[in-house]
Amino acid sequence: MPNLQNANPTYDLLKTINSPEDVRKLSRSELNQLAHELRGFILESVSTTGGHLSSNLGTIELTVALHHVFDTPHDRIIWDVGHQTYTHKILTGRREAMSRLRMFRGISGFPSRFESEYDAFGTAHSSTSISAALGMAQAAKLKGESRNVVAVIGDGAMSGGMAFEAMNNAGITDLDVIVILNDNDMSISPAVGALNRYLVRLMSGPYVAAREAAKAILGVMPPKVGQIVKRAEEHAKGMVVPSTMFEEFGFKYFGPIDGHDLDSLIPTLKNIQNVSGPRLVHVVTKKGQGYKLAEDDPVLYHGVSTFRPRTGLTTKTSSSPTYTDIFGNWLCDMAALDPGIVGITPAMREGSGMVGFAREYPDRFFDVGIAEQHAVTFAAGLACEGMRPIVAIYSTFLQRGYDQLVHDVCLQNLPVVFAVDRGGLVGADGATHHGAFDLSFLRCLPNMTVMTPSDENECRRMLFTGARLEGPSAIRYPRRVGPGVPIDAEMTALEIGKAEMRRNGQNVAILAFGSMLDCALVAGEALGATVVNMRFVKPLDTAMILDMASRHALIVTLEENVIAGGAGSAVAETLAQHGQATEIVHFGLPDSFVDHGEQGQLLASIGLDAPSLTRAIAERLRLLKVTSGPTLAGTLRAASGAPVA
Repeated sequence: MPNLQNANPTYDLLKTINSPEDVRKLSRSELNQLAHELRGFILESVSTTGGHLSSNLGTIELTVALHHVFDTPHDRIIWDVGHQTYTHKILTGRREAMSRLRMFRGISGFPSRFESEYDAFGTAHSSTSISAALGMAQAAKLKGESRNVVAVIGDGAMSGGMAFEAMNNAGITDLDVIVILNDNDMSISPAVGALNRYLVRLMSGPYVAAREAAKAILGVMPPKVGQIVKRAEEHAKGMVVPSTMFEEFGFKYFGPIDGHDLDSLIPTLKNIQNVSGPRLVHVVTKKGQGYKLAEDDPVLYHGVSTFRPRTGLTTKTSSSPTYTDIFGNWLCDMAALDPGIVGITPAMREGSGMVGFAREYPDRFFDVGIAEQHAVTFAAGLACEGMRPIVAIYSTFLQRGYDQLVHDVCLQNLPVVFAVDRGGLVGADGATHHGAFDLSFLRCLPNMTVMTPSDENECRRMLFTGARLEGPSAIRYPRRVGPGVPIDAEMTALEIGKAEMRRNGQNVAILAFGSMLDCALVAGEALGATVVNMRFVKPLDTAMILDMASRHALIVTLEENVIAGGAGSAVAETLAQHGQATEIVHFGLPDSFVDHGEQGQLLASIGLDAPSLTRAIAERLRLLKVTSGPTLAGTLRAASGAPVA
C-alpha cells in the first residue's frame, strides 16, 4: 500500500458516493480504489479539523466491506467507542460535513442517533456494542423482522467487563448477532491484559507462519491454481488457529482475516450472512494504515490537532502546563517521597499524564485496561493493605465505576485518591466526554472529600492533601492549561474545608468553584463584588458561606458542573440548614447535554463566560433594587458591549 505522506490523492470515485447504496453497486476493483481515495480524504480532512486519525485509517476497508455487504440502515451496525467511524460518516452522506467535524454546530466525532439514521446506536465509551446489538437482535426477533445486527468492537474494548457480560448472554441465545473483533493490538494506550496476550500469541504463532509460507507458494503459481489454494487456506486456518475461547462463549468463530484485504473481507461477510446464531469474525487491522507516521506511532496520532500531512505533528510548547501535566509531575514527586504510592489507570496512561510515572516506577504503575469498575476496586484492595493508591481517571469514565466507588471505597472509608481529569466541558469530544456530573455524584457520598483547584499550585497542593487523608478524596480538574500560577517548591497540605477570599466587595458575593474562579474575578471586578475561591465542595466552608450571606444582598454560586445537585446546591442547603434566607442564584451547566465545540464557544453559549455572567448578575441586582456600590446602569452598559477585560 502506498504511503500517503507524500501523496496528492484525487477523489473522483469518492465524489460519486452519496450513500451505502452507491457502495453496494461497485465492483471489487472499484471498492479498492474507493478505499484508497478514502484514506487520502480522511488524512487531508483530519489534518485540517483535528480528530481521531490512527483508528480511522485502520478501519477503512472494514467499513467499506460492511456497507457493501449489509443492507444498511435496515441492517444495523453498532460501532464500539465510535472514534473509528469517519469512513462510515463519509459513506453515509456526510462527506461535505467533515469540514466541520467536532466543531461548534458541526457533526460529531462519534456516532449519534440524532445525526443520521445510519448511526444505529450512539457511542463514545467502550465495550457497549455487543450489549446494544444483542438488544436490537432480540427486538427484531420479537417483532418478526429479519435483519442483520453487527457489532464492531476492538480488542482493547473487548477487555471491558461489559463486553464479556454480553457475550456470556449472547452465547446461550439463538439470536442472529454478528460480532466483528477488530484486532489491532491497541486501544488508546497499548492494549494490556490476558486477552491481548492471547490475541498476540495467536497472531504470532502457527497461523502467521503458515500464511507466510502459503503466500510464497501462491506467488509462483498460475492464478487459477492460486485461487483454489487460497480458498483452501481460508478453510484450513480454522484448524490451525485456536478459537476455543470464543466458541466456549457459544459463538461460531471465523478468522483471523486480514482487515485490509477486501478480497478476504467481502466473501467472508457474505458467507456468514447465511449462518444462524451468534457469530464472531476476527479481523486483524493496523492502526494508521497507509500513513507511515501514524503506523509508527499510533498513540501519538490517535487524537490529533491540525497538522501538515507531509511533515506530521509538531510538538507544541506552552508557557503554562495543563492540569494533567501538573498531576503527572506531582505523582512522580510524591512517589519519590512515599514508597506506598501506586498509580492506577484504566487504559489512559498518556491521556492521564502517567507516562513519566510508568517509566520511573514501573513496579508501582498499573494499567488495568478498559475496566473502570475493576480499577476502583483494585485500588480499594491495595488501600486495605496499607498502600496509597492514586486512581487517574476521566470524569465520565469514573461514572462507569460508581457502584464500586460507593460500596468498595467510600463505605469502607479507604484512603484512595481519585485524580478526576476532564472535569467540566472538554470541547470537541462533546456530550459523551464532558465532565458535567461529577461534583453532583461525588459530594453526596459519605466519607468523601471533594476538591476543585483553580490554578496549578492549588492543584498540586490538593493532590498532596488528598494523599495525606485517611479516607477517600477526589481532586477534580479541567482539560486545559492553568492560568500560569507558579508552583511552590515544597508541597504543603491545605486546611480541609477552608475557602479563600480573593476579592472583597459589596452587595453580591460570588462563590466560585475550581475552574470558574478566573471568570468570577473578571465579573467581580466589573461589579465591585466579593469573590471567594471555595476550593472544597465537600466539606464546605460553612463559616465563610454564613459570613457572606450576612454581609451581602445576593449570593452567586459558579461551577462548571450541572446545577442540579452540584456545588451550588450544597451552598443553598447550608444556608437553609442555618436559617439564612439570603437571595441566591446558581450558575453552572444546564439540565441538558451540551454539544461539542471549542471550550470558550461552549461556555459562552450557556452563559458561563465573564460578559454573560456579569450581565446576568447585574440584572439580578437591578431586580433586587440594589443601588449602592457601582452604578448598575453603567455596569449593564459595559457588560452588554465588548467583553469585560
